Amino acid sequence: MNKMPNTYTLHGWHLSYYTGKVLCYLRYKGIDFDGPRASAWTLLHQIKRRFGAAVMPVLVTPQGEWIQDSGDIIDRLEQRYPQRSVTPNDAVVRFASCVMEAWGDEWWVPVAMHSRWSYPENYALFVKDAGTQLLPGMPGFLQRMAVGKVAGGLRAMLHNAGVRPVQFEALEQWTCNMLDKLDTHFAAQPYLFGDSPSLGDFGLVGTMYGHLGRDPWPAREWVGKRPHLRAWIDRMAQTRSAPQGDEPLITHRINATTLDPIFATLFAEFTSYVSQVNAQVQAALASSPPGQLLRRSLDDVQLHTPFGTIKRKALPFAVWKVQGVLAVFAAMGTQDQARVRTWAAPLGGEAFLNLDLACLQRSGLRVRAAS
Repeated sequence: MNKMPNTYTLHGWHLSYYTGKVLCYLRYKGIDFDGPRASAWTLLHQIKRRFGAAVMPVLVTPQGEWIQDSGDIIDRLEQRYPQRSVTPNDAVVRFASCVMEAWGDEWWVPVAMHSRWSYPENYALFVKDAGTQLLPGMPGFLQRMAVGKVAGGLRAMLHNAGVRPVQFEALEQWTCNMLDKLDTHFAAQPYLFGDSPSLGDFGLVGTMYGHLGRDPWPAREWVGKRPHLRAWIDRMAQTRSAPQGDEPLITHRINATTLDPIFATLFAEFTSYVSQVNAQVQAALASSPPGQLLRRSLDDVQLHTPFGTIKRKALPFAVWKVQGVLAVFAAMGTQDQARVRTWAAPLGGEAFLNLDLACLQRSGLRVRAAS
């Protein structure tokens, strides 16, 4: 069957962290798309040739443009499809939603990697999904060989991501505590900021859709024991029809009773992480030739939590991501900035707003000093 001329193609896998984020967004917006799928040919030839790495998701537009990075994909589509917007109108909620997206994208990676790769029962689903995607229609033994190579590469990344046996207990205690907070919040309202999903919901669902909510062990042990969180993941994954012109205006809001504890933890921990990464980025830029891409990961940073210190490698990409959040704040008028500060300060957010970050530009999964 030939694709309709307005159909997008989503290259990625259901089990992919950031593909899940974009997949849920496309379904919510009612945008016509094919996928997700990504064969070995697509990943190693088409995508790697364009972006320098075999990354996912990548969205191909009906006009033939290839877009990489989940945040850029959503930004571009929001401009083209403004109906049923995921960008809150209110300045405070808009900023909170952007912070939540960055936190979901960057902070939760160790949780997602640990929940998948530290529990062997998840591997059968990974083999099934990845095998049929990499080599569709090929014999099972070839699919398993291909999956083995992919799995080996991912396992090699665990230490850098903070998945280290000595830290398992602290990581799991932190996760269960935060999942409890989220479950409490989703018992009070269906999405992070009211009755409709925002950018923050899609940032957070990345780890929840493909990893925690779908892999057998975390789906049973973590998500299954928290019914309101489970219901939110399922709502986020629903397919909706294309929005109609007479749909009511979406209003997002902050429920202080249930969101404040989450943001207090976010600001305390995420600000420290970004600040440490930024210090390493500044040092790396000072010793690098102009325009040179920084390494994907730098040295260890320490994530201080009430359950213990968790070490992981610094990812310069996180500085670029938070740079975008602070740009949203900087673009606001004086009164809106004051409102954001009034909301954030009691939650410990003043230090986040005052981060002095390196000015970066992205190239695939890596960054360099902005020209």
